[in-house]
Amino acid sequence: MKVLIVGGGAREHAIAAKLKADDASLDLIAAPGNPGIAEIARCEAVQTSDISSLITLADNERVDFTIVGPEAPLEAGIADHFRSRGLPIFGPTSSAAQIETSKRFAKELMRAAGVPTARASSHVDATEAKRALTQLGLPVVVKASGLAAGKGVIVAQSREEAERAIDSMMTGKAFGSAGAEVLLEEFMSGEELSVFGITDATNVVTLLPAQDHKRLLDGDAGPNTGGMGAYAPTCLATPDLLSRIHEQIFAPTLRALRAISCDFRGLLYAGLMLTDEGPKVVEFNCRFGDPETEAILPLMSSSLLDVIHAVARGDSLRDCAQPKWSTDTAVTTVVAAAGYPDAVRKGDEIQLPAVPSNVHLFHAGTAMRDGALVSNGGRVLAVTAVDRNVTAAAAASRAYAESVQLEGKQLRRDIGWREMSRLA
Repeated sequence: MKVLIVGGGAREHAIAAKLKADDASLDLIAAPGNPGIAEIARCEAVQTSDISSLITLADNERVDFTIVGPEAPLEAGIADHFRSRGLPIFGPTSSAAQIETSKRFAKELMRAAGVPTARASSHVDATEAKRALTQLGLPVVVKASGLAAGKGVIVAQSREEAERAIDSMMTGKAFGSAGAEVLLEEFMSGEELSVFGITDATNVVTLLPAQDHKRLLDGDAGPNTGGMGAYAPTCLATPDLLSRIHEQIFAPTLRALRAISCDFRGLLYAGLMLTDEGPKVVEFNCRFGDPETEAILPLMSSSLLDVIHAVARGDSLRDCAQPKWSTDTAVTTVVAAAGYPDAVRKGDEIQLPAVPSNVHLFHAGTAMRDGALVSNGGRVLAVTAVDRNVTAAAAASRAYAESVQLEGKQLRRDIGWREMSRLA
């Protein structure tokens, strides 16, 4: 079997590694890939935004199916274009992908479906948005409605901070066109949980829930990032809670999408807040999350390949068995470049020590220059350790991340701290 993976980050590296573990004979192509992926797949220098060239690549290579990692090509309609040419692909159409690419669309869909989520209002005028602040109280969450690489969210503690956030997004274009429309949302308190559902538009196969760490610094301080680490599983995710999430969130959301002819085939990511009233949706994503994927997939003992191939072919998951999982815990520590998340410095040389047997090293923003491995993005590496419990896995992940030589590197040293506190 031949598979094309679109993307070149740690998420795509983790997917590639899992597919190879499922079938060692698999012929993997990545576009554009990265130096880590190149160790297990053939990388082609085709950018994720070049849909025409990706179609040509898939066609010429006669791939059995394609997996899309990042959200931007899904927003651009890569799944629509592939399917119109009879090329099997894992990922939703651009209309279904709006569940991530437009926060206004997602909120309206959830309201129509009765899916629990925070009260919110969307605005395209900054003055109107500021007037609406009084309706939600403080603190208030200000979100860029479009794609902002996981960074377009500000939790404002005061009205002045909220107004600055609105001006920054709508007038200052801090997140480009993503902030032309903003969503004001009531603040929800509780713990966050990430739950992935592989779906054929009706049936859902859920993966192991995870919890990520979005803030840059230890103790959940500093600016929001695309994610500084994650761990799985978490004792928060009881069977009763997962059943409730399926019945109250996944099932009605997919029904609402089908009702407007937006059948969602791919991976639906539910970012949830576990409030006193039960789980509520913070956001949906239309693809595998990053860095949660790097923590979840190393624990999956059954085949990922079989499930996503079925969805890509258009088959039903009605009779698909739920995945099997290791009893161990995985902790992922992200190694970020100097200046991340604002003024990222690229081109610093990276020295990697030998990787221990219980550690998976996933490349995120790396490149080869004159025979040397160098940084080429904000998040550079994702270090996942698998061990008997969260404390041991966190220690092993942190130890390897600390040993990576990269000038100005940043990393959190407290990934999994909530779980460790709960289990103490």
